[in-house]
Amino acid sequence: MITYPCCKINLGLNVTARRADGYHDLETVFYPIPLCDALEINVMDDGFPSSVACDLLTKTRDGDDNVEGGSAPLCPEQKNLVVRAYNIIARDRALPRVHAHLYKNIPSQAGLGGGSSDAAYMIRLLNEQFGLGMSTKEMEHYAAELGADCAFFITSRAAYATGIGDRLAPLDGINDILCGYHIALVKPDIAVSTGKAYSEIVPRRPAVCCKDIVRRPVNEWRGLLTNDFEEPVFKMHRELGEIKERLYGLGAEFALMSGSGSTLFGLFKDRPQGIEEAFGGCFTAVMELGR
Repeated sequence: MITYPCCKINLGLNVTARRADGYHDLETVFYPIPLCDALEINVMDDGFPSSVACDLLTKTRDGDDNVEGGSAPLCPEQKNLVVRAYNIIARDRALPRVHAHLYKNIPSQAGLGGGSSDAAYMIRLLNEQFGLGMSTKEMEHYAAELGADCAFFITSRAAYATGIGDRLAPLDGINDILCGYHIALVKPDIAVSTGKAYSEIVPRRPAVCCKDIVRRPVNEWRGLLTNDFEEPVFKMHRELGEIKERLYGLGAEFALMSGSGSTLFGLFKDRPQGIEEAFGGCFTAVMELGR
């Protein structure tokens, strides 16, 4: 059985408080977009000589096995969130041994939640393929064990997230606002230090909450809908700020960095032309939203 884990963007991201446990309280809107990985599982034959209950083969767009971008190794197999998702379900429910095959189309270290999505979709896939009968809430509970934003991908529906990103409230109406818009993603070959970026942020509440801003027309978002990570990350990597301004120069009605980076996205009323040529050397993708 095969499934297609999507990614997300953050429509606004505000760090509102530093917590006693070392984490930070956030306000953000998670919005799913149709850039997807592919994940397949098959039952392992009883005679297959595997020392693990879930083995994982990962391939990338470049066709390399277990290699990111043809050079840097991906997360070790048994630490990958896909395998960890299998293991937390197998902890409480009887599962057969499986072969998992993951095709990575979503770039890593991008602020798009690709790894979290793979984990959540693994939980969904196990539930469906093996008739586990788990409810959405049960699956979200398991997903939350793996990461703050994993639970969002159990339904992959637009949501207002608070806490550390783990408290989700459905956000109605945003699909209607974005329907027909085109999104351009641009991710340069830059890895952002999220820990360092957090250390440079002074937590504060925004003047207007992101869940209220996104209910306005997109052409009113600029200057209101903000990502608190942009200021410290743009200081560390000036080219990211330049990409954002170039997206506006190409006609975006709104542009922002997703998560802690390093992906920038632009929202366009009409399909933008020449994105790949304008951002040579970067990962780029253009998709229509809401269809």
